[in-house]
Amino acid sequence: MDDELDPDGDNVNSVLAQESSELLTILSGQSPAVIMSLYQMMPGGARWDINTNRTEHIKAMLEYFRLASAADCRNFLQSMCMLCENIPMHLESKLMSLAGYANTDVIHSPTAAPVPLRTTDVCENSNPTVTDVKSPSPPSDWQLSKRPRIDHWEQYIAAVAGLLQRRWERLSEPLVKEVQLENVWVSLRTVNRGRDRPDQTPGSADRGGRTPEPDVDYGSFESRVTLETFLQGCAGKVTVLVGQSGSGKTLLMSCLGQQWACGLGPIPSSYLFVLLEFRQLNLLSCPLSLSELLFRQYLPPGSDPKKQRAIVDYLLTNPEQICWVLDGYDEFHRKLTRQKKEQRELLDPEKPLPVADLISALLNRQLLPGCTVVVTCRARDVIDLEGLSDKVGQLLGWDCHEIKEYVHNFFVKGNSASGSLGVQAADLLLTTRHFLAMSSLPALCNICCICLEHLLGGRDTGEKVREKEEKRVQVAGGRGEEDSKGGNHAQTVHQGGRRRGSEDVTNGRTQLLATQAQIPSTLTQVYLTVIGAFLSRDPDKRGSNDMPKTPPQSTVYMLSQYRSELCELSQLAWKGLEEGKILFVEEDIPQNVLTFSIRTGLLSQMEIRREDGTPVNSYCFIHLTIQEFLAALRIMTSQDVSDTQLRKRFSLKTRWMTKSDQRTVFTDSLYLYVCGLASPHCTPALVQLARTSGGTGSQNWVQKRQALVLKLLKNLCHSNTLTGPKILELCHCVQESQDHQLAEQVVHTRPNLELRNIRLLPNDIDALAFVVNSVGDSGIGLDFGACSMELECLDDLPRCQYVHYLCFRSRKYGDKFAEKLSSILPKFTTLRKLEFCGASLTATGAASLASALQNCPDVTEINLSDNNLKDAGIEHIADVFTKLPGLVSVLLGRNNSSLKAVDYLIGKMSSCLNIEHIHADGMKEMTVTFSQNFDLNSHKSEPTISLLNQKWSTPEMQILAESLARCPALSVLDLSGGQWDVETLRTLTQFLPKFSVTKKIILNDSCSSVEGLVILTALLSECPTVMELHIRLQSPIQVSIVFSGGREKPADKRSKLLCLSCCGLQPADLEKVWRSLGTSPDLTLLDLSSNCLGNKGLRKLLEVLPRLSIIQEINARNNEISMEGVVMLAGALCSHNNLTQIHISDGGREQLTLKFCPDKSDDKQQLKMFRINNSSLLPNNMTTLCRRLVQCRSHLELDLSHSSLTDTAIENLLKVLPKMTSLRRLNVSHSITSTAEALMLLSCLTVSKRATSVELRPQTEAFLHFESVKAEHASCRLTHFDLKGDSLDRLLEILQQGPPLSDLDLSSNRLADEGVKRFLDSLPNLKITNYVILSNNDLTQQGLLEVASTLCTCGNVSGAEVSLAAEERCLIWFTQYDGCEKTLSIRESSLERGHLVRLAEIVSACPSLTKLEFKNNLLQSDSIEDFVKLLNSSERGISVSFEEGWIRSEEAVSLVCRCLELNGNIYTIRVHQTTLHLSLMKSTELTSVSLVDCAVEGHQLTSMTSIIQKCPLLTELDISHNSLGIEGAEFLCSVLPLLPNLKSLGIGSKEPCLTVVQKLSEALLQATAIQCLNLSGHVIDDTAAQIMTTVLPRLRLLDLSHCAWSAAGGLQLIKALGECVSLEGLWINKISTAPGQSGANGLLDLLTAMEGLTRMEEIELEGWRMADRGIEQLTRVLPVWTELRKVSLPKNLIGDESGDKLLEALNSCSHLEELHMATNSLGDLTAARMALVLPSLTRISVLDISDNSIGYEGSVSLSRAIMCMKNLTKIHLTSVGTPELCAVAASLTHCPLIQDVGLGWNNCEDKVAVELAKVIPFCQKLTRIDLESNNVSGVGAEALVRALKSCPALQLIRLWRNKVPPSEAHRLSLRDRRLNFSPT
Repeated sequence: MDDELDPDGDNVNSVLAQESSELLTILSGQSPAVIMSLYQMMPGGARWDINTNRTEHIKAMLEYFRLASAADCRNFLQSMCMLCENIPMHLESKLMSLAGYANTDVIHSPTAAPVPLRTTDVCENSNPTVTDVKSPSPPSDWQLSKRPRIDHWEQYIAAVAGLLQRRWERLSEPLVKEVQLENVWVSLRTVNRGRDRPDQTPGSADRGGRTPEPDVDYGSFESRVTLETFLQGCAGKVTVLVGQSGSGKTLLMSCLGQQWACGLGPIPSSYLFVLLEFRQLNLLSCPLSLSELLFRQYLPPGSDPKKQRAIVDYLLTNPEQICWVLDGYDEFHRKLTRQKKEQRELLDPEKPLPVADLISALLNRQLLPGCTVVVTCRARDVIDLEGLSDKVGQLLGWDCHEIKEYVHNFFVKGNSASGSLGVQAADLLLTTRHFLAMSSLPALCNICCICLEHLLGGRDTGEKVREKEEKRVQVAGGRGEEDSKGGNHAQTVHQGGRRRGSEDVTNGRTQLLATQAQIPSTLTQVYLTVIGAFLSRDPDKRGSNDMPKTPPQSTVYMLSQYRSELCELSQLAWKGLEEGKILFVEEDIPQNVLTFSIRTGLLSQMEIRREDGTPVNSYCFIHLTIQEFLAALRIMTSQDVSDTQLRKRFSLKTRWMTKSDQRTVFTDSLYLYVCGLASPHCTPALVQLARTSGGTGSQNWVQKRQALVLKLLKNLCHSNTLTGPKILELCHCVQESQDHQLAEQVVHTRPNLELRNIRLLPNDIDALAFVVNSVGDSGIGLDFGACSMELECLDDLPRCQYVHYLCFRSRKYGDKFAEKLSSILPKFTTLRKLEFCGASLTATGAASLASALQNCPDVTEINLSDNNLKDAGIEHIADVFTKLPGLVSVLLGRNNSSLKAVDYLIGKMSSCLNIEHIHADGMKEMTVTFSQNFDLNSHKSEPTISLLNQKWSTPEMQILAESLARCPALSVLDLSGGQWDVETLRTLTQFLPKFSVTKKIILNDSCSSVEGLVILTALLSECPTVMELHIRLQSPIQVSIVFSGGREKPADKRSKLLCLSCCGLQPADLEKVWRSLGTSPDLTLLDLSSNCLGNKGLRKLLEVLPRLSIIQEINARNNEISMEGVVMLAGALCSHNNLTQIHISDGGREQLTLKFCPDKSDDKQQLKMFRINNSSLLPNNMTTLCRRLVQCRSHLELDLSHSSLTDTAIENLLKVLPKMTSLRRLNVSHSITSTAEALMLLSCLTVSKRATSVELRPQTEAFLHFESVKAEHASCRLTHFDLKGDSLDRLLEILQQGPPLSDLDLSSNRLADEGVKRFLDSLPNLKITNYVILSNNDLTQQGLLEVASTLCTCGNVSGAEVSLAAEERCLIWFTQYDGCEKTLSIRESSLERGHLVRLAEIVSACPSLTKLEFKNNLLQSDSIEDFVKLLNSSERGISVSFEEGWIRSEEAVSLVCRCLELNGNIYTIRVHQTTLHLSLMKSTELTSVSLVDCAVEGHQLTSMTSIIQKCPLLTELDISHNSLGIEGAEFLCSVLPLLPNLKSLGIGSKEPCLTVVQKLSEALLQATAIQCLNLSGHVIDDTAAQIMTTVLPRLRLLDLSHCAWSAAGGLQLIKALGECVSLEGLWINKISTAPGQSGANGLLDLLTAMEGLTRMEEIELEGWRMADRGIEQLTRVLPVWTELRKVSLPKNLIGDESGDKLLEALNSCSHLEELHMATNSLGDLTAARMALVLPSLTRISVLDISDNSIGYEGSVSLSRAIMCMKNLTKIHLTSVGTPELCAVAASLTHCPLIQDVGLGWNNCEDKVAVELAKVIPFCQKLTRIDLESNNVSGVGAEALVRALKSCPALQLIRLWRNKVPPSEAHRLSLRDRRLNFSPT
């Protein structure tokens, strides 16, 4: 550089003038001390004030020295270079060379000497200042300190240049193709993405949004630049170059270094170019400083420490003068770290650091800030550099032209005779998908060429091969490392790069065709062939005569020839894979394997430096995929690799990268090769290798290992959690396996393959095609979201057959992409749905797609939303509507369109008649849907149009309206969101009569003023088809116009609706509305709610009522109506005949409704209702309102519920009440809060004699009912108040003055014992006819006794029921007759002895008390005995019962004996289960003893012997359903002779018993007085049957139910029954006959035997299965039994016709009381016969026809029969086959004696429950209703619980298994415990 400068005076001064501008900038940034030192070099400069006008002083100084002598100028420049910091290197070198350091001119010493830049004598501070040095340095030191550093620096740069040039010479010598940076293409990427990209594919739910875009569209022409251009401007920045393994990153960095060394390229030659490889840095384990990294691992500058120090000092002072190239971060074993900016502190460059921290410090600008850094890595490693890199670029692969050029060079370079072979190789490579995909990477392209050379039969002599190999091995540190991590950009020639002998190739075309047939079909097979190709290049075995010539055969042969070597080599590859190792030293490789691998070219050699800097040879596989493939071979051929290790390695990779991913140097292709090796095509090769690797060579083992791989792959196929990239990798794996069944499983698991944010290559499409084509006719979808793909990928896409759904989403897809897509779309013959959304499509691309879609007639859905089609593009698409008959929907939203596009679509409706709906929402959405199976001759629903949020002007509206007027009939037109002005709205309404709309027009958010409202209101009168108008002007604004549906109605039937809610209407606005409506509007409903009408507006509304002739309802709520308006409404109710209801709630704010009915001016029975709820009625308001309602002539209901009523208001109401003669009901529900208010209302009983019912309860339902005349009886219910003291006195006063009461309910009034006594004392003065309820009044046993005393004190009290359980119950019954029998029932009251004594006194004092019942009162035996002892009986007699759980077994027998001993008036005593029944009458003897079903055993009966001995008049003894056994039979045998008057004996058994009848048969012969005998449940053997034939003829009643006998014994008994001429009752249910005996024959014999029995009154024949023959026989007998009272025939297979005949036969049984026919097959025919027969059987009380098949008609017939059954007490219709039982329920009103109703298991709904609720008040004797297992909901249950109040006798309503929610059931149960929702 110095040679170029002439150091004469003129040149020095002229250079200063040229650089003065840059020197001014540099000097302005220096310290004041430096500037003052330079000032002092001028005469008088020391006197300058540098603190003012500093810039002007510097300019003056530069101007001075520009004009000064040459010597002064040189001295100035030299001093400036020595003193100033931050001078650019090129300028500093120029000035120093110009000034020269041989100048001996004395430099004036400054007052404060400047500090020289860092030398070896300076302290460690890297940024010294002037004040850091105490004494100035002499001028000679300045000259000798900086200039040597520059010289050393330049010398070092020159040495580095030489190093890089020598390196490039070694690398470039064997290259096939010249490397030119301007021909290398790079795709730009976005940097510093702050988030991790998760490894998950966006789901189908994200389809509506924008698909996430990748960083950039790699490979697109618009985003790519040359590598030279990419690196320009990288100075001072961190630049990252990304490339795949084999893309040539290392070679390119060496080329970049060579260009720098030659002064070329983007890196300035003044920079120091440092090229370090991360694979080398991996060897550095000890910390080292920056200088040690540079001089030890890169290039030592020599042994002179001062020289090294000078270089380091210059480097630290000028960090921007160095360029670090860090190559191969993907091979680095450690991970770089990123520091936040605020944490990036400068580090000491001399401090040793671990190499990872040292490199991280460089990237984080903690060392050498401002230096240039270039890092190369693979794409997945870029994420580690986020936040560190300033620029990222992706190396692009070779295109077809570059591949073809390389292949040509490989085969032809240096050998012109190989031209024809090169052409064949290029053609073969470009037409073979796997070769072509591999060849995009230079390293793999070279491998492909070697493979093609092998396939095409090219050959070299062994000697030439050796020469090439020797030459190649000598390239130490050259290209071996390139191959190990991906090769270079112009790959070296491996052993055959320059071929000889190809001149022998003849008939090339024929050979090419033959070779194409030998091309491997999978990537794995390609690599297997590659291995064979390299093995075939072994010079030691080259040209062997026994080598097969066919490549597949030669591959297997080669593997067998090198079996041992390949085994060890694959073991090395597997070991490296396990340890993450790609470099191997000689110690790692057996010598024979190393020699073999170098000889065949599978390993390459390179030189690396150890930590101390000494070089060592290392080796790596020629490409990472070769190592991975050999490792896969190891897995599939060696038993050393376990199944567990295989499973661990078998996982799909993803193409998305995250920071959490584990770093690896490999390409993650191992599993792909493993899948490929599992193919049967690879089995022969694997077997050859397994013979050595595994030791056994077993083919079975290989196949087992292949089966395991396929199993693992199958599991992945079934997984539904794989992301898009992994799905694609799965497709590759399945393709490699060549297993079509696996392919089917992939598509069956996921009908749509979603691929997101990945780069797709042609081989990816090929893998997809392999999988997709296995789906068959079921079809599959392909969804490409933001996937980068070359256009040639689209050429391959039609290989995917059976695609029904195709989707492309990304901004990178534009018109060119669409044009290319259009060329292939017709090839998708099964395509149904196409999506091209979120892209960059314009009208041009839309035209291409439209043209292609015409040839896709089966397409049903098209989505082109979120593009840039504009109007023209949408028109292109709309033009194809008519050509696609199967279209269902087209999405065109977010396409920058205008009204013109909408208008065009509307116009298409005329030509495309199957358009069903057009939807447009502003600029966002535009959708067209179509109807299917459209036929011009068939009726179809009219289309709809939705044009939302369109800001139309008046002219635009006119254009739209004209289009709509031409449109075919529409069902709905939605123009919401327009926010138009009045004129725009008026324009629409002018055209509206021309529209053909059948349902409605929606104009939400399109009308905002009353003026617009009036315009719209006129449509009701001006447009006959407009039937409804709904307008709301408050937010949200809503407007809808409803039409008549296109069908004209008769004038007298037309009705219209006008809703003007929330419109802010004033009274004056109503006038405008009325005028717009015309003179006679046909309104049926008018809604004026939520306006501002007030009383004045209400008056205007009432004035217009006469004009509204057919109005049905007016809603005027929330219109600020005061009480004046309420009274005005009351007057209107009285004066307008057709106004029937007024409902006001919350003063009209919540509700104000007027309801009308047709004018019935003459109908005074019409009920009108005035309802005012949730309001506060002041006293004067109450008076005014009621006086106005007095004028009402029709029946009136006044509803004041949920209102606040003061005492004065109630008083005023009562004052007017007598005048309100039309009042029928007063509702004060939820309005009564106090007892005083309730009593005040109750006084209406005295004020108004018309009151019929008063029901008052606080804060719940409360009603008063009235009649038009004086009521004879009234009903009063006053519950849940606090009736104490004065309140009770007032109540009694009212009740005494009031009318007679039918019933009185005072439950839950806290009366307690004292209150109840006061009430009972006044009871004789009260006129009550039915009952009084005093339940839940906190009674004790004392109150109970007071209630019982009423039986004595009140002659008209007929009974009392008291229970002190949790659900307290107290009920007093009355009668109208004196001297009636009375009853007392006491339950669960914990009675003690004193209470019983008092009760005994009451019984004695009340001779008419005939029935006394005690149940669960915790009475013990002694208490009962004492009570029985005290009990006196009258001549009328009394029956007493005690039910306690302990009365069983021996205790029951003992209690019976004690009672008989204590009271001699007992004439019957009976224990049934746990209840003791006593009947007493004065001066009578015991006649009946019964112990039934009370667990008595035979031996316990002996204690009764003495009692029975004293009762010779005993006529009945019943000990049925106990465990008698032998002891019991012996007891009976002993006592029967003592009972000469015994007429009835019962010994029925629960379980079959043989011994009892055997034992008793003889005794029964002697008991000649017995007329009634119960032997049910016993086994009667033949002997006993023979004896019984003698006993039977004298019997009147016989029970043989559940007995068992033999055929012979049964025949004897049946014959004997024919002789029972006195028999009146026979029970033979469910007889057990002997095996083989025909029950049907026995039945016929029985019925035949009974023909002569004329006195029959009861007969039960359950379970005889008599069917038609039996019924026919029975019907012949029935007319004879004229005294029959009960017939029971369940389970007898009685059909409908037989049932009809049976009913007809029963018509003669006029005394019939009970009919049981359950569980048969009766139907509507039998029910119809019942309607005819049962009314004549007037004594019927029990009817059971459950479990039959009666339908709705049968239930109606049955209901007609029930209406006539006045004595019916029990009816069971469980599971009768129909839920329609409303008629049956209603008919029960005619059955006043009904007690038990069973309607369970019928699926009855609420209407049946509601009907029963209506019946309950009329059936006061009801005790039980069964509705279990129906469909009754809370509504029906609520109706029932309300009805319960009117029927106190009703004890249970079963509602188990209904549709009442548990919470609702619990709530209802709390209201009334008689509702039972449990299964028991």
